[in-house]
Amino acid sequence: MIEAQGLTRLFGTFVAVTDVTFSVPDGAILALLGPNGAGKTTTVRMLAGLLAPTRGDASVAGYNIRSEADALRACVGLVTDVPGLFEQMPLFDYLDFFGKVYGMPAAERTRQIERWLEFFDLTNQRRKKMIGFSKGMKQKVALARALIHDPSVLFLDEPTSGLDPLAARSVRELITELKHSSRSIILCTHDLDEAERLADTVAIMRQGRIVACDTPTALRAQATGETRVEIEFADNTPVALNALSAVAYLSSPSWLTEGTDTVETTSKLEYYTAQPRNVNPQVLALLVQHGAQVVSMTCTTRSLEDVYVSAMGMGALDAVAPQAMLDTVPSLQRG
Repeated sequence: MIEAQGLTRLFGTFVAVTDVTFSVPDGAILALLGPNGAGKTTTVRMLAGLLAPTRGDASVAGYNIRSEADALRACVGLVTDVPGLFEQMPLFDYLDFFGKVYGMPAAERTRQIERWLEFFDLTNQRRKKMIGFSKGMKQKVALARALIHDPSVLFLDEPTSGLDPLAARSVRELITELKHSSRSIILCTHDLDEAERLADTVAIMRQGRIVACDTPTALRAQATGETRVEIEFADNTPVALNALSAVAYLSSPSWLTEGTDTVETTSKLEYYTAQPRNVNPQVLALLVQHGAQVVSMTCTTRSLEDVYVSAMGMGALDAVAPQAMLDTVPSLQRG
């Protein structure tokens, strides 16, 4: 369980994080999205007990980040944006060193090291110094280091950075498994697709503040309630646009023209609606009644990328004052 309330961090006169509040129960993932300098890493460092907040407070796995930082660090797994490995050490010895730091018995250290070396396909590198490792290999080592002591809370800053597609997929599957074993996870990422696939809740940070926080589905709905609908026909349709005006809650119908330099065809229809479940069946019935031969219907809602762009560009999401938004940030539901 992670509980943050009003976390604020100043570096001199510079405000890195302002009044960050959220809750992540066991078995849930919160994704922090935002550009470099938005305050994501500073927030994670405070929650991991590595950086004291200027104001505010938090508890992680039942430990207070101010008064119980040592106990907190023992139950947390952390992957930072820069791995920070002791690169002159052989891989096995490096992981064994951290196992000792966490107070793990020798047999348990060996078992866990072998487990993660095999998982990350690093078994053949066990006796090699890490100085010659690629970026992706170093990222795998950082993940193994974070997981070796079986932590109850994970802070993952760009965990798939530098990994090839297959390795990245394995790590995403691992994160999902860890969530299902009742761990609380905070994921910092620039990968919007990764955030949408993995996270129960997404918090978008801008200039040290949370400017939007909800489930991916709710964030998309908050940005706009309208769905774009595109219908493709086998041939030019005989239906006039004004015939669609009889359908309530349908807006901005238009033909999408395509073709060659000399011949244009209008074999696609586009419109917007806030009630696709009610509107689309009516539109299809009307089209068929007029003899249209429908090939396909595609519905597109706003993506998380659209929501992110709005939040970064003082768009619709900024119509709600940051503090008002924080007052309504929901606790994550158990996954």
